[in-house]
Order: sequence, then C-alpha cells, then structure tokens
Amino acid sequence: MKMIVKGKNNQLHINQFFEWLIYLVGYTLVFLGISALFRSFNIDKSYYGLYGFLAVLIISILNKTIKPILVRLTIPITGLTLGLFYPCINLFILKLTDWILGSHFNLENIWIAFFIAILISIMNLLMENLIIKPILRKVRHE
Repeated sequence: MKMIVKGKNNQLHINQFFEWLIYLVGYTLVFLGISALFRSFNIDKSYYGLYGFLAVLIISILNKTIKPILVRLTIPITGLTLGLFYPCINLFILKLTDWILGSHFNLENIWIAFFIAILISIMNLLMENLIIKPILRKVRHE
C-alpha cells in the first residue's frame, strides 16, 4: 500500500488510510497522557498502548455513528444550556467505551470523567492543529 499517491492533475497526496492512522496515533498519545494524570481513569497496564489504541478506535467509531444521532436528539437541551450539555455527550461516548472494553478500560468517578471528556476534547483540538495538520501539510507539499 502506497503512503503517498498521485491524484488528479498529477498532484501528490497522502493516502486517506495513513492520514486516519496518523490521527488515531496522535489521539492515542493524548488519551494515554491523560490516563496517566488521573487515578480514576484506568487503562489495563498489561497492554497499555494496545488498549489505549483500541479505546481511541472505538471512540472514533462511536463518534462517527452514534454521536451525530445523540447531538440531533439533544439539540433542545444543548440550546437551553447554551452548549454546556455537549460535553455530556462526550462523557456518554467515554462511558460506552468503558462498557465495551470492560475491565481493560475503567472510568470510576463520573465528575472526573466529565472533566476528562472536556480535557480530551481540548487536547485533541490542540494536537490536531499544532502537530497533525502541519505534518500532513508538509507531507502533501513534498
């Protein structure tokens, strides 16, 4: 599989699979870093990186499938709270991931989990804008 492919007009661009993989690896690093900061946020230590990656993979799948439905269903509540309910949707996605991975991923305290959901969103935004997008731009221009 080629990482950089020629598109229309002979322009080089990065393969979409590798771009998605770069995003997942970046988000996994954020996820593992935040899990190291909190005691009530545990990832199984036997395969720490693997379960962190699986959690991020599950979260990305849930964000593409279930999250849009939840956002549409909760528009009235989100509007009434001036957008403050939106992190609750992220918290629900985290708790659903906790349920799917079972004992390999644990979120114990709901209030800390709420704070973690906000922190993960902020750190992912920073990671994307400061690290991932510049790397992808550099690869695209070469």
